[in-house]
Amino acid sequence: MADRLDTPKPRKRLQLPRINLESERVGRGAERIARFSGTPSFLIYLSIFVVVWLAWNTWAPAHIQFDKQELGFTALTLMLSLQASYSAPLILLAQNRQDSRDRVNMEQDRQRAERNLSDTEFLTREIASLRLALGDVATRDFVRSELRDLLEDLRTEGMVLTTAQSNQDDQEDTQAASQAAPQAPTSETQ
Repeated sequence: MADRLDTPKPRKRLQLPRINLESERVGRGAERIARFSGTPSFLIYLSIFVVVWLAWNTWAPAHIQFDKQELGFTALTLMLSLQASYSAPLILLAQNRQDSRDRVNMEQDRQRAERNLSDTEFLTREIASLRLALGDVATRDFVRSELRDLLEDLRTEGMVLTTAQSNQDDQEDTQAASQAAPQAPTSETQ
């Protein structure tokens, strides 16, 4: 079939390689740069760089200067602006990654707190049920007081028994003596 002349042909677009800006490697690199940008050593290195740049382009012979003082150190200004324009997004990217990590940590902490709360509630219920079960069980102090009362009762009854027993023993001794007394003269006479 022939192509129609009134229909344009689809254009082929130039396919650029896709860069995954959300990749872990890019994020780690951004964090390293942002972390280094906030250190005193970065400020010292940047200050040394600027001082050397200014000194070279101020006092060096004119034929080897590359950024003229008369032009206001245009290249230095451009480089510092470029550095600042890249630093801000890298710092924001690092902050976003930190926020994501903080969000994950907070969620894990919340889940851990929920587990701890449920464990605590379970243990509280178990302790309450043990206390209720122990309410029906005699405690050590209760058993001791009961044993003391029983011992006290036995001692008072023991005295009564001892008195009754000694009275009974006395009566038996008296009867035995009276029975033994008539036998004694007979045995003496024999």
